[in-house]
Amino acid sequence: MTTSSSAPPAQRQAQPQPASVASWGELLGRRHGWCAVALTGGVAMHAINVHIVTTILPSVVRDIGGLDYYAWNVTLFVVTSIIGSTLTGKLLARLGARAAYLLALAVFGAGALVCAGAGSMGWMLAGRAVQGVGGGLLASLGYALIPLVFEQRLWSRAIALVSGMWGVSTLLGPAVGGLFAAGGHWRLAFFALLPLLLLQSVLVVRQLGPGRVRAQSDAVQAMPLGRIFLLALSVLLVALAAQTGQAWSALACVLGGAGLGAWVARIDLRHRISLLPRDGYRLSTVMGCVFACISLLVMASCVEIFVPYFLQSLHGYAPLAAGYAAAAMAGGWSVGSLVGSGRSAQAAARMIRMGPWLMLLGLLALAALLPASLLAAGVVADVLIVLALAAAGLGIGVGWPHLVARAMQAARPGEENLTSSAITTVQLYAMAMGAALAGLIANQAGLGMPGGVDGARQAAGVLFAVFAVAPALAIMLTRRLAARD
Repeated sequence: MTTSSSAPPAQRQAQPQPASVASWGELLGRRHGWCAVALTGGVAMHAINVHIVTTILPSVVRDIGGLDYYAWNVTLFVVTSIIGSTLTGKLLARLGARAAYLLALAVFGAGALVCAGAGSMGWMLAGRAVQGVGGGLLASLGYALIPLVFEQRLWSRAIALVSGMWGVSTLLGPAVGGLFAAGGHWRLAFFALLPLLLLQSVLVVRQLGPGRVRAQSDAVQAMPLGRIFLLALSVLLVALAAQTGQAWSALACVLGGAGLGAWVARIDLRHRISLLPRDGYRLSTVMGCVFACISLLVMASCVEIFVPYFLQSLHGYAPLAAGYAAAAMAGGWSVGSLVGSGRSAQAAARMIRMGPWLMLLGLLALAALLPASLLAAGVVADVLIVLALAAAGLGIGVGWPHLVARAMQAARPGEENLTSSAITTVQLYAMAMGAALAGLIANQAGLGMPGGVDGARQAAGVLFAVFAVAPALAIMLTRRLAARD
């Protein structure tokens, strides 16, 4: 899953840009440098952990079993991350910045300890759920504290620095996970986080005291926690479908999850405090089209979680090599976002239309290459697989900044804050639902039965071919957006 390369949108209404923007030297200098590290450190650990776990998961299931629950490691993590991120405002208001940050680190560390000591997949999933709550808090705090710690001239640099941690994770995460997995010590990958958590805690205590953090100027709005928990339940119902033994029960779980999500949308449209702007639920609006397109592309990216397993079981990759190959999708997303940003309106429209085509071609190529049936495993296949993964990630990245900008531009007066936070909600929900569906399809396609190499080969072809439908649908949505230009 390409969570690591997506830069979450700003959580607050865009402010008028000051006359002068601070330099990198001012942000990272003696006065602000350590405070900047304090804000970015938690985000970095959260992001790196995503790639560590993706890399070591094949080793985990070989050791403790639970292949049928492979995708649950991501599904539960993202679902509880949604819950953690929504609690950020309340914790900041009640505990203050330092205590809220230390609590997030403690929860994240507790989850890592449970994962490190897991003797079964059940305990591993419990640890991942706890880690998700802490990770969601850390990721959200990294952005929420920027306007409370830095003066406005530093905001854009600080946001870019926090966002850049997701790109750094594509370099460090597979290396850490791959090295521990290659040595047969995947549990140490979780223990290795603990000294970093302690160092980060010391830094937070020193840098985020009451004298450094300004009080929040506005009241914290009530959060629709009931609807957020219902959304989490809808994802878990879909994930549960992968573990049912009967086709009718699997279908019932999927329909139940979809129905619960639709019910939440109906409640949200009628409630004063909503998760999404009203226009976000209507495909007839620009915002609705953008939200649907973002959801489809993010869901399609979730096939990445199975790439290390297929590369190791079908192509003979070592854990380290498999981790870095899988990270090509995240790298493509990061490169695409950097290259695609700052373009003219006409160029932005072309990139929005081109992105889903790139992703579609990348996923179809992976459906043909990963099973190692049409082209035997070897150097040529390896190069083509990495290129296909990069193309799929690039397909999201090139249009991502412009899709987010279109949504923000379409916000009605007074809904700017709601729109920016809604983009994060839509993205995380799509990630969780995509991971749940990926687990269901992979298990039904052969990963669970018949299993083994033959089952993995069947699952690889079916999984990527089915998920290619998502960017194909996004192509139609981008045409609708283009017609409105």
